[in-house]
Amino acid sequence: MSEDPGTPPAGAAKDWTIPQRWESYTPEDHATWDRLFERQAQLLPGRVTPLFLQGLDILRLSKPGIPDFEELSERLMKATGWQVVAVPGLVPDSVFFDHLANRRFVAGNFIRRPDQLDYLQEPDVFHDVFGHVPLLTQPVFADYMQAYGQGGQRAAAAGTIAKLARLYWYTVEFGLVRAGNALQLYGAGIVSSYGESQFALDDPSPNRIRFYLKRVMQTRYRIDDYQQSYFVIDSFEDLLDQTLNTDFGPIYAELAGAADIETDAVLPSDHLYTRGTQAYAQGKRSA
Repeated sequence: MSEDPGTPPAGAAKDWTIPQRWESYTPEDHATWDRLFERQAQLLPGRVTPLFLQGLDILRLSKPGIPDFEELSERLMKATGWQVVAVPGLVPDSVFFDHLANRRFVAGNFIRRPDQLDYLQEPDVFHDVFGHVPLLTQPVFADYMQAYGQGGQRAAAAGTIAKLARLYWYTVEFGLVRAGNALQLYGAGIVSSYGESQFALDDPSPNRIRFYLKRVMQTRYRIDDYQQSYFVIDSFEDLLDQTLNTDFGPIYAELAGAADIETDAVLPSDHLYTRGTQAYAQGKRSA
């Protein structure tokens, strides 16, 4: 992504939005959504934060077929003032941050092919809507997403987007939350993935480390496979509080002169819930 949004693709508005064209989805498209939804709906209870399941109910996402963004936005607007807008794919940073800062969540309007159920390189409508939108019905998380968008606009001006992107990755996409003595899923990249919904909680391979803002922003991440480390927040309230009440300027200054932390690293200062064996990643490297 770049700070300059450039020219939107043909058919897109200046803000890169496009019509969802719900009527153009085929029966096979809707069947793919239903298949993905059904297996996640069976797997997630007891694993995901109950707030996510509440969001599914509020949005009526159990209704068969790919959701209509207009209907979805009506329910979401009533809950937290957010709406869902369609985009042709990944959008430039400045466009993405502007939408978040104005309580608009951008979602791809295409759905994966039936042979891509378990892995897709570019986020589709199932990842974006099923994975992300349910938690936007929850006021605290909705406020966090807006705060992240506003922080992104400041980071773009300061040239520090790469560091801030790690915060999004390890929270919004691949975050875990503590629930008493247990851990629960909430990151969209996990909850929309059948395999990672199990791996993130059950597998002995990854590290599970207590969330610390600077630590997260210093840590590399993987885009091509399951994560080697997950970060655990205490609550959404604490995540929002840290985001709103932290001066990011000194953190960016510190990180500018510091080496990145590798994805599998464990530091002496880390509060560990699980020290991972890294067997999964090591097995992939030796294969």
